Amino acid sequence: MTITLRAGGMTLADLRAIHRGAAVALDPASTGPIEKSADAVAKILKSGKSVYGINTGFGKLARTRIADDKLAELQRNLVLSHSTGVGPPLDDAVVRLVMALKVASFAHGNSGVGMTVVDALLKLLDAGIHPVIPSQGSVGASGDLAPLAHLAATLLGVGKMRADGETIPADRALAKAGLAPLVLSPKEGLALLNGTQISTALALAGLFAGEDVFAAAIVSGALSTDAAQGSLVPYDARIHAARNQPGQSDVAPHYARLLAGSRINESHIDCDRVQDPYSLRCQPQVMGACLDHLRFSASVFEREANAVSDNPLVFAADGDVLSGGNFHAEPVAMAADVLALAIAEIGSLAERRIALLMDPVLSSLPAFLTPAPGLNSGFMIAQVTAAALTAENKTLATPASIDSLPTSANQEDHVSMAAHGARRLGPMAENAAGIVAVELLAACQGIDMHAPLPSSPTLEEIKARVRARVPMLEDDRYMAPDLEAATDMIRSGAFRADVPGLLPSGNA
Repeated sequence: MTITLRAGGMTLADLRAIHRGAAVALDPASTGPIEKSADAVAKILKSGKSVYGINTGFGKLARTRIADDKLAELQRNLVLSHSTGVGPPLDDAVVRLVMALKVASFAHGNSGVGMTVVDALLKLLDAGIHPVIPSQGSVGASGDLAPLAHLAATLLGVGKMRADGETIPADRALAKAGLAPLVLSPKEGLALLNGTQISTALALAGLFAGEDVFAAAIVSGALSTDAAQGSLVPYDARIHAARNQPGQSDVAPHYARLLAGSRINESHIDCDRVQDPYSLRCQPQVMGACLDHLRFSASVFEREANAVSDNPLVFAADGDVLSGGNFHAEPVAMAADVLALAIAEIGSLAERRIALLMDPVLSSLPAFLTPAPGLNSGFMIAQVTAAALTAENKTLATPASIDSLPTSANQEDHVSMAAHGARRLGPMAENAAGIVAVELLAACQGIDMHAPLPSSPTLEEIKARVRARVPMLEDDRYMAPDLEAATDMIRSGAFRADVPGLLPSGNA
């Protein structure tokens, strides 16, 4: 599968495929606009005009004119001086997405970058060679300067890259791809550094992981509903039509479909329980709101992935170079905060259902889901782990976009903090996957305890997939491998196909 990088039009499914390692190729129609953009920069230099980013200093030094014979040195100095990132490196999947987003942005022909730079990025992508990019150092305005500088530096033969599972010097990695270190033309260094591609790639990775957790939580919530002998009435379409919230109305039929035909449900159809606890009864309302937030964030990230976000921008047809603020990542920052709320709530609701299943008064199941409570602790401490992860996600969900620290001697006096706002989505999704993994195993255990009555055919098939990895807990055993196996199923997207039509980036 090869994804075509072009000026706009890339879908979330395309971006998810790139993140998962799909090959990429540049749309041939993009070559013309890229070359015209570089030609426009050359014409400006010949005109003798002073234009920011082409023949001036940067940031607070924008009024300093640079001599023509120093312009290549200017671009190199810019890259090296901005390579100040710290922290653990971004994983290769995110870096791959960053590189692809850079090419897609240049494809618009507004960045003043020539095909030499674009071809170098494409060759590295094709060879599976990824720059080592520290994860910290961006405040999300004037673009993701420090981390993108580390990307740019590797094109100069400076820094390190990963190739064939090995971290090697950048000049050696370039040689493996058939490249020599680049000498950047005017504007090219700035175009590489400027932009929101780090924040956007991290946000997209968080979205994809959040979707995997969301899908699994719909499934685990349906399993818990049946295990706890919950009612199917809360999923009646008339309830949700009366409210007219789109996510709620879209989610509810999936619970009804997953639970349809359950013999467990039929066994308590005439029970005297009037209403279920909120963690069962209000799943469409809560998960529907989470879905609305996922969709909103996804739409912002998709637009940003197809955008031009560096500065200044070259408009070759008009001969203009315009300075603006497209590098300001506020859209990504705020959407990442919204997504963080959704991920936190997915885990929070799942943890409450786990706690319900532990309690024999609420669930009518053996205490802590063990056949021999007392001698065995069953899922007691697994629920404690879920509580710990839920509490951690509450802290991580604190908005990042409301913070700002001025930089560059107050020239850059309001910033978005998008990079770490997006970076925290990955750990949050991992925490939520751990919570939902506990629920998945606990709910399957509860279903098993209703034997010989089966759940619905659909949920029995899902339970069989889980049981192929993790057997029922008869007596206490070392549980860490069980939790890891269930979490791995969630990480892999194993439950995406069980909620067709719901996920913004598709179900594949």
